[in-house]
Amino acid sequence: MKHVIALDVGGTGMKAALAGPRGEVLHRARRATGREHGPDAVITGILDFAAELRAYGAEHFGTPAPAAGVAVPGIVDEARGIAVYAANLGWRDVPLRDLLAERLGIPVALGHDVRTGGLAEGRVGAGRGADRFLFVALGTGIAGAIGVDGRVESGAHGFAGEVGHIVVRPGGTPCPCGQRGCLERFASAAAVSEAWATASGDPGADAADCAKAVDSGDPRAQAVWQGAVDALADGLVTALTLLDPRTLIIGGGLAEAGETLFTPLREAIRRRITFQQQPSIVPAALGDTAGCLGAGLLAWDLLDRTDRTEVTP
Repeated sequence: MKHVIALDVGGTGMKAALAGPRGEVLHRARRATGREHGPDAVITGILDFAAELRAYGAEHFGTPAPAAGVAVPGIVDEARGIAVYAANLGWRDVPLRDLLAERLGIPVALGHDVRTGGLAEGRVGAGRGADRFLFVALGTGIAGAIGVDGRVESGAHGFAGEVGHIVVRPGGTPCPCGQRGCLERFASAAAVSEAWATASGDPGADAADCAKAVDSGDPRAQAVWQGAVDALADGLVTALTLLDPRTLIIGGGLAEAGETLFTPLREAIRRRITFQQQPSIVPAALGDTAGCLGAGLLAWDLLDRTDRTEVTP
């Protein structure tokens, strides 16, 4: 069966799959990233893992993969196939696409992890069927993916979708990006965890604990949560005004709170919009598989669509 290699590289682990022509997962594998051994060891590990996946496919499905897709964190120049910067992996200007293509002998697509996950959500997940969508991941930081007609826009310099750095509280908390008052300093899972740890007096408390306390009626938690929701609504209304998506998909750790997040967020956005049309606001559907599934889609996009057929070796 014809298939492609899909690889999602994270800060601590790698998720991989061999994906069939209709997106079906034929094989899954995981491996530690090995960042404790340094950036060169991480690159070697990725190349070795990808080569093992190609060999597995050739052995078990009768033919080697004709393409591969890889999602990586940090700043990514997708057009040139370069991992520009990833602090948690120690990378600067790594030509990962070319290194993989040389090792595997096949074309390789390189994508930003959030944009790649957003591609999967838009095509086969919560945004399936939407011609315009915005995917926003609320994790340690906040990042997004702008979907247009089945593809994700990376921008001229690889920064499209960085909604976490919309300034929502001018002059507010400093952000590592150099600005003050960025959205992710108030509405990311990390920001809510920090605020709730302070408000509750429990240094080990996190955003999930805050959501539970909101549900139990704790006024301190409700204040922290509403502050995050208000900041998020302010940032998202700016994004909606610029992009006018049909569907707004929210993922990441904070979205795991379910309607504890979505009910007040929908209302907060409704109160803020005037001429704008409120999109459908839905939770992400693919969880931590989105990046890997999206990497598979990137690989298939390198191939002629008419070539997505099962072949007999």
